[in-house]
Parts: sequence; C-alpha cells; structure tokens
Amino acid sequence: MPAYESQPYGGKTVFARPRRSANFQAMFLSLVVPWLLFTFIFTVLSFTTHYQTPLIASMTVWMGLALVAIMGYFAYNAAKQGVGNSLWYFFIFISSLLALMAACAWGSYNFSKNMQPFYDVLSLNVYNSVDPQQFKGNQLMDMGRVSFTEDSRLDLTKSMGFRNNDVYCAAPIVSGNGSMASYDFWAVGMNCCSGHASDFACGEYNNPKAHAGLRLMRDDLRPYFRLAVQQAQAAYSLQATHPIFVYWMEDPHAEINAYQDEGYKQYLLGVFLHFAVQFFFVCAAGALFAKMG
Repeated sequence: MPAYESQPYGGKTVFARPRRSANFQAMFLSLVVPWLLFTFIFTVLSFTTHYQTPLIASMTVWMGLALVAIMGYFAYNAAKQGVGNSLWYFFIFISSLLALMAACAWGSYNFSKNMQPFYDVLSLNVYNSVDPQQFKGNQLMDMGRVSFTEDSRLDLTKSMGFRNNDVYCAAPIVSGNGSMASYDFWAVGMNCCSGHASDFACGEYNNPKAHAGLRLMRDDLRPYFRLAVQQAQAAYSLQATHPIFVYWMEDPHAEINAYQDEGYKQYLLGVFLHFAVQFFFVCAAGALFAKMG
C-alpha cells in the first residue's frame, strides 16, 4: 500500500496521497519532450526536406527554437509563482535547448557528409560504355555515375599532384593506345600521391576490374584538382579542354549506396543515443530533486 502524508485541514489532521504521480508525470515529460524535439529536428535536417526545401528546414529549426523559448517562459513563471514542480520545468527547458543544439549540429553533419552527396549523385544522369577517346567532357556535364569501355584505364605515367597543405592528385583516364587529342576524364583523390612524381595511388587504381567512376561533387575541391590537371598539361604537353573529375572504382552504385547506408546509420545512432542520454539525466535529476525535497 502507498504511504500517506498528513496535512492540516480545518484544525483536523487528514491524510492525502503523496504527489508521486505528479513527479512521475514530470519525469515522463522530461524524457519524452526533449527526445521528440531532437528526433524531429534531426530528421528534417538529415534527409530530403533539407535537400529539396532548405528554407522549410531552416524554418523548422526556428520554430523549434521558439518552442524552447516558450518552455523557458513557463519555467520562469513556475519558479516565480512557487509551483511545486518548477525544477522540472527548468530541466525540460535546459534539456530541450541542448537537444535542439545537438540535433542541428548532428543533423547538418550527417546531411553534408552522407546524404547530400547521395542526393546530388542520384539527381544526375548515368552514362554507360563511355570511350574517353571518343567523348568530350562537355558532352557529359550532367554525369553522376559513369562506366567506361573495357579497354579504359588510368595512365599513371601522366598523373600529377598539386600541393596546398593537402595533396590533390589526378590521373587521366585513357583508352586504346593512350594517345588522345584531349584528356577530359580524370581520376582524382587526396593525399594518395607525392605531388612531385607519377605515383598516383588513389581509389581502386590497381583493380583490373575497375572501369567506372563516381563524379566529384564537392565544389570546394574542384579548383585544386583543376590546378593539378593544369600542371599535368604543362608537364606532359597534353590538352584537357573540359576536365571532369571522378573517383575511380569498380562499382559506383555500391559506393553511392554506402553514403545512404551511413546516413541512416548515423540517424539511428543519434536517435537511440539521445534517448539513452536523456533517460540517464532524467533519472539523475529525479534522484537529486528527491534529495532536495
């Protein structure tokens, strides 16, 4: 049987149930509200809403911030009026603010690192059986994934690296006897060559089954690889009119799916980890508030 507390009433002593149910309700809300806020913001920032309608994603974050501000207002009023569970109000406010910050940071990271490259490549075209000797770069400007002809390969003797803190390495993709009017398709990688010798060792450069490429999507890296190509043009007296940069590999489809898999893995990890951390802090706060009476 639950214990009862005595309370004075009209000169008599009466017994009332303790407010345990109110405390459990406060603990439940303290667990669920910040976690739901984190999950919602994390979802919006990680996936298609962020990619297709970034304005809506930004508005969602601001709405979350407004909701946290309202929680802060209620916490302040509860403390000012001496409400019994005012400490829980403050706990919900602080943990919701931390949940919002964590969701923004982790969601933005997951999107830029995993999901944005996946969506970018998925939105572009796929080209098959491309002969680098016959095609020019400006014919495949909308290329996301490409498979070259079976006789296509990397010409490692004409590779080059440009050093700017990191080393940006590039090697031309050739076919036939390797002599071409314009070298427009280049395999690239970072910190996988010395920068002063033809020692390109990026991606699946030594895989005899590799005849395909995944388009380089990062705009911030493209100028450095272009400088590496310009150095190769000067060193080897070759032309590269419309260079296109790809990561050399056997199966671009599996590679792009790996971005999606990692994005979902990060998302599930974030959701479950935040729930576990929030549960721990709710239990710790409950024990602390109980000691404080």
